[in-house]
Amino acid sequence: MSDNTPIRTGIIGYGLAGRVFHAPFIATNPRFSLEVIATSHAGRQTVARAQYPTVHTVNTPGELIERGLDLVVLASPGHAHLEQGLAALASGAAVVIDKPFAASVEDGQRLIDASDAAGRPLVVFQNRRWDGDFLTVRKLLSEGRLGRVHRFESTFERWSPGLRDRWQDTSTSAQAAGITFDLGSHLIDQALQLFGPATVTNAELSILRDGGVSDDEAFISLLHDSGTRSHLTLSRFAGQNGPRFRVLGSESAYTVYGLDNQEHALGAGGLPTDEGYGVTPREHWGLFGIAGSTDAPPTPVPTERGNYPGFYAGVAAAIRDGASVPVDPRDALETVRIIEAAHHLAQI
Repeated sequence: MSDNTPIRTGIIGYGLAGRVFHAPFIATNPRFSLEVIATSHAGRQTVARAQYPTVHTVNTPGELIERGLDLVVLASPGHAHLEQGLAALASGAAVVIDKPFAASVEDGQRLIDASDAAGRPLVVFQNRRWDGDFLTVRKLLSEGRLGRVHRFESTFERWSPGLRDRWQDTSTSAQAAGITFDLGSHLIDQALQLFGPATVTNAELSILRDGGVSDDEAFISLLHDSGTRSHLTLSRFAGQNGPRFRVLGSESAYTVYGLDNQEHALGAGGLPTDEGYGVTPREHWGLFGIAGSTDAPPTPVPTERGNYPGFYAGVAAAIRDGASVPVDPRDALETVRIIEAAHHLAQI
């Protein structure tokens, strides 16, 4: 039987992840009650209280966890996830962990074991399963329109050549930092969701920025048990970007440029309840077809509507209705396993 009691929720960390990717969805979903945010940054506390006047702010994760909440969201650095996740589960809370799930396979397994022992849901925030372009690729595959896919290319590149005073730039890969742990967590997860289990056949990881201590650029080649090869490209040092997806099949192909627009809308202060949220304009649709063909030339394909709210709808259903979690932590563990293998192959 469904339980409509609001899910008392706290967020640990109020940087980009907590402010943009978590708080808006919790605050606009009536099944949740956003009650407390933990951050030691005075400016972020001020922002949180301005955005959500009824929320309490505390300085430490411990102060938040001791409140006995129903759900604790870890929007904190990856190297803190093990300690904070274990403490939250021990308090009786369900836990959402932002990617990267954990700094190692060992840490991830400890969190899964603790969740099983506590009987509380553990969910990893792989929100880009709800990107519009990814949902479009999934639809094309389910309809069989591409035929047998032999190569899947996925690229996530940015231009961020300078180091900043943030944990991603000052921590090492042993602390779950670097672009492979960061954006790679998304690309690997997406590839595994589309084409199934895989092994790493090649990995190139590079530190490019002066003073950097973790990888800024990566190329990872996966061979899936299904026979598909995934080529994943990541960079913080790309002045021009390649296609977000290029999917090559025996019957046709699909290519799309640019990023799903949900992050941009949220970063600009939009809400998931806004009209048009997650809708991709026609001029940004991808192309489906065969170049040079007169029978099936590349034509625009409508991009599926992005649906990040679907993640937290699934979390609520898991906590209150007994449904399966929207992202199985064992999937995220396999992503960490591939990240570890890539670092080993690249010797970085």
